Amino acid sequence: MPKAIWNGAILAESDRCEVVEGNQYFPPDSIKSEYFQDSNTHTNCPWKGQASYYDIVVEGQVNKDAAWYYPNVKDAAKQIKGYVAFWRGVKVEV
Repeated sequence: MPKAIWNGAILAESDRCEVVEGNQYFPPDSIKSEYFQDSNTHTNCPWKGQASYYDIVVEGQVNKDAAWYYPNVKDAAKQIKGYVAFWRGVKVEV
């Protein structure tokens, strides 16, 4: 079962992930919200839409914008609406 780990903490774990462009997108109900803080960062993808970001905070350590999701997606990416993906040192084990 895929899981996302950073700084020794399991951030998300699910067997219902969606893989898009090589990234595991975790369902919203699989993330451990205590590690996530809203970020003001946004980026745009031509076919998925506007991404929003989370900072990951574990034991006082902050990994800025280490997770992203698409709260509103274009039709081509509807299967990942609200799902969360990771980068910036977050290890995703499959």
